[in-house]
Amino acid sequence: MVAGHACYPSKAPPMDVQSASSVVLQALTQAASQDTAVLKPAEEQLRQWETQPGFYTVLLSIFNNHMLDVNVRWLAVLYFKNGIDRYWRRVAPHALSEEEKASLRAGLITNFNEPVNQIATQIAVLIAKVARLDCPRQWPELIPVLLESVKVQDILRQHRALLTFYHVTKTLASKRLAADRRLFQDLASSIYGFTCSLWNHHTDSYLQELQAGHQDAALSSLERTLLSLKVLRKLTVHGFVEPHKNMEVMGFLSAVFERLKQFLECCRLVGPGSVCREKLEKTVILYTKVLLDFLEHHPYPFIPLIQRSLEFTVTYVFTDVGEGLVFERFIVQCMSLIKMIVRNDAYRPDKNVDESNAETLEAHRIKSAFFTPPTLAEIGTRLVSKYFLLTQEEVAMWEEDPESFAVEETGGDSWKYSLRPCTEVLFLDIFHNYSATLTPVLLQMVHNLQGPSDVDDPAQLLLKDSVYNAVGLAAYELFDSVDFDQWFSNQLLAELQVSHNRYKVIRRRVIWLIGQWISVKFKSELRPLLYESFLSLMQDPDLVVRIETATTLKLAVDDFEFRTEQFLPYLESIFALLFQLLQQVSDCDTKMQILHVVSCVIERVSTQIRPYVACLVQYLPVLWKQSEEHNMLRCAILTTLIHLVQLGVGVCARVSQGLGAESRNLYPFLLPVIHLSTDVCLPPHVYLLEDGLELWLVTLENCPAITPELLRIFQNMTALLELSSENVKTCFQIISAYIYLSATEFLQNYAEALCRSFCDLLKDITMEGQVQVLKVVEVAVKVSPVLASQTFQPLFPLVFRGVLDGERYPVVMSTYLGVVGRVLLQNSCFFRTFLMQMAMELNQEVDHLLGSMIEMWVDRMDNITQPERRKLSSLALLSLLPSDSSVVQDKFCGIINISVEALHDVMTEDRETGTLKDCMLMNHLEEPKLSDDEEPPTEQDKRRKLVVQEFNTLVALYRELVISVGEISADCPALRAEMHKTRTKGCEMAQAAHQKLSAISGPEDGEIHPEICRLFVQLQCCLEMYLTEMLKSGCLLGSLQLHRRGKDATASSKMESQKEDSSAVPILEESCSSELDCCLAYSLVSADIENIERDMTDMKNLLSKLRETMPLPLKNQDDSSLLNLTPYPLVRRRKRRFFGLCCLVSS
Repeated sequence: MVAGHACYPSKAPPMDVQSASSVVLQALTQAASQDTAVLKPAEEQLRQWETQPGFYTVLLSIFNNHMLDVNVRWLAVLYFKNGIDRYWRRVAPHALSEEEKASLRAGLITNFNEPVNQIATQIAVLIAKVARLDCPRQWPELIPVLLESVKVQDILRQHRALLTFYHVTKTLASKRLAADRRLFQDLASSIYGFTCSLWNHHTDSYLQELQAGHQDAALSSLERTLLSLKVLRKLTVHGFVEPHKNMEVMGFLSAVFERLKQFLECCRLVGPGSVCREKLEKTVILYTKVLLDFLEHHPYPFIPLIQRSLEFTVTYVFTDVGEGLVFERFIVQCMSLIKMIVRNDAYRPDKNVDESNAETLEAHRIKSAFFTPPTLAEIGTRLVSKYFLLTQEEVAMWEEDPESFAVEETGGDSWKYSLRPCTEVLFLDIFHNYSATLTPVLLQMVHNLQGPSDVDDPAQLLLKDSVYNAVGLAAYELFDSVDFDQWFSNQLLAELQVSHNRYKVIRRRVIWLIGQWISVKFKSELRPLLYESFLSLMQDPDLVVRIETATTLKLAVDDFEFRTEQFLPYLESIFALLFQLLQQVSDCDTKMQILHVVSCVIERVSTQIRPYVACLVQYLPVLWKQSEEHNMLRCAILTTLIHLVQLGVGVCARVSQGLGAESRNLYPFLLPVIHLSTDVCLPPHVYLLEDGLELWLVTLENCPAITPELLRIFQNMTALLELSSENVKTCFQIISAYIYLSATEFLQNYAEALCRSFCDLLKDITMEGQVQVLKVVEVAVKVSPVLASQTFQPLFPLVFRGVLDGERYPVVMSTYLGVVGRVLLQNSCFFRTFLMQMAMELNQEVDHLLGSMIEMWVDRMDNITQPERRKLSSLALLSLLPSDSSVVQDKFCGIINISVEALHDVMTEDRETGTLKDCMLMNHLEEPKLSDDEEPPTEQDKRRKLVVQEFNTLVALYRELVISVGEISADCPALRAEMHKTRTKGCEMAQAAHQKLSAISGPEDGEIHPEICRLFVQLQCCLEMYLTEMLKSGCLLGSLQLHRRGKDATASSKMESQKEDSSAVPILEESCSSELDCCLAYSLVSADIENIERDMTDMKNLLSKLRETMPLPLKNQDDSSLLNLTPYPLVRRRKRRFFGLCCLVSS
């Protein structure tokens, strides 16, 4: 080997250990230097040596030499460990030879006397990495050597062997292939008894040394106890398929409880300042992890341990036995164990108990026997009165760092590691499972704390805070037990008005409590009082109270029952206070939380916020600059900007949407933000890309005219399309928005690059992606037929061949036909030229090619389900009829047939004139609709929703009228007139709702806007209910007629002198004063029945039309899955209408 930095070829002779050691040692020494001028060349040299035969043998000799510098040996271990990942497998490039690997394996286990702990851990890890690949087949001697090494008397060697044994066991236990699991189970069976005895020996040694006061010896024994327990944990949890059948396993698990008690008692002897204390607590926690892991992986074998587990944990956590022994992490583990037992699905019997297995019933019996009412009451009381109390540390944090206290993270899996989230989650689970027992306990605690608390009694204030916390957490369970509206009016409102500084704990908790209940039970009439409380608390002297108020404000505004008109009188003041709070807080997490509240308010009140956002618009650029290192806060800023730009949707078309003309004033800030967020070359795009793309899209949608700066941002799009990420659909929407905004200028600048990107995408993209690309092309042709046809000409051969070949996926075929139809209809000259070009490429006659296309088009027309697309195809084919081509004349009948079908699809009856009209045509008062690729306009969407909701209301009203008819005992003309009026108006609203929805260009690829899907489903359900109610009303009135006829036949002579007993009339009875009145009423009821039957016929036809025009994924699902909105790719073939038309025309 040559000294210096010479490069060695990959197939150079193996390194000689003696001669190469000094050179490698020198390179490692230089690589450990802090001088980059020395470090970089050394790292490059070592990288080149990685594939050199003998290099890892040299590294082994270096890190086994205890006389060398620790940093150099550390680097040697790291390079060796990384080499295992890269070159140890036989199939890896530059893989190590079998001879060298055998030599290395032997060298790794020759000694376990490494004096440096960190290096010893790394050596153990790299031995485990080799074991994962080679043990036991290529390395059968590893486990026997380790077992012999842990028996030696040398303490250091014993510890290092145990450390390696643990890492090897941990690694082998992590393998998941069935064969590997069987090997590990065989290993566990063979070594489990020995490992148990080893654990018992070291545990007893530690207890003896601790009692004798030998601290150093006790610490050494404790470390070995910890390692042997770690090995046992992996063997117990992962080493047995049926652990309950192994006596050694169950014996060990039973011994865990006794050992836990012994180690907890040791906590009295080992003070908090002792060196041994940390290891002792780790060991205690490890014992609880053994139980938790065994319960998670083997719930049924754990059943014999449920009773002892519950007794142990409840005794130490919820009685005085644990005082002075337990510590926070141990309490969290014990509560987690109780929680897992309480909510474990394996221990919950089926509703039909006979269907539950015996193990589940036994577990349920044990739980029921343990959780008696007194035990539950004690657990619930202790949780609330002890563990829910604010600690001294939390109170201190409130005073010293209020922002960190207010936004402390408690979600996700924090309950597994933090005491407060853990106690709250345990309380929720126990309360949910035993609410009947715990509800009176909690209500009694609330009753004991009625009225304002004494500000001079901190203990009472903290107790009330914890009780209110419990009531908030259990809000859903307490729905039937607490009259929250009355409680709010009589007590909580008064407590919010107590301004004493010490009462801030209660003010903060009460406003939090209201936030928990507002979506559960809170009258709409009380909201103005709540908004007034917001105004007061947003000016509270305490910052924590103000932040909590803002959080509750978001819950109130985001609630389903929120009414803008109730909130408007307070909007200006609350928004000003929110903005003031946003400026007052300094922590980025707090600013992000307040910004989310601001965004929610803006979104819910919509255009009503416009007079008050000027200050926010001016502040956001400053905040953006301040948050340069906090990308999550920038995400919140982007969300706020999206809502700001979207404001004012539905204003006059000549004024910019969103902020109107003011949105242009945002451009100096807005456009650089969009550019930064969507530039994949900049690191922040990882966090900001999704929100940045949405902001880009809404900016384009609300832009009155293109600007050079806005056009220039599109330079980022090429790289975004190359990513092919989940955001590519938004990218297509942005491209479509540019085309709509300024097609000519946009295509002139970016047409070539865009076409190139589309060509690359279509080579390797899903069918769904192809549809999205081609829809953008169709939009371009629709907006700018000449320029777009020339721009995207390279894509058209693919589309044309797809049509000729009869693309088998209906959605893709429909899109192909849409593109061809748009070109044929709007740029016929280009189509003729393109057709001749394709004829030359395919070596066919033009007429033959055209005939094949028309034939396939007519045959696959049923692939197109949307009325407007069917109309487009019909118009495109009809545009061919004026030509003199014999091919077109031959296909005349097919073209006319599908055209008449399309005409039938788009024609609706005008109820005012009684004539048919094209529902696809809009008058000058109607707003244009966006394309398939874009979201429907907000106001348009609201109008559609409003129409459907109005129809829903009329159906409900009609239903009430029908019920009234069934309940009364006499004919009521006024009621019948009201029914007729409501029914007529309902029919009109149903027609209007259908017309609104049928005009939607829903996508055919299954990607339907959820709101549109809900409207379709809601309208269908309303129509079906409406038909049912009309049928019921007709039956009721028919019963009246039958009753009248029978009565006239048997008692006509007594009609004026007597009335039948109303109880004899099962449904309705008329009360006519004379025979003439009866005849008149008879005729009116008959007319009503006829009107009902006519309206029923109309509504049935409308329901049929609605089902025909439904989006494809909804149409192809049964009623039970309608609300799941699952896309379904197949198309139901339509039944042909006017099947005899061609014959009539030809004859």
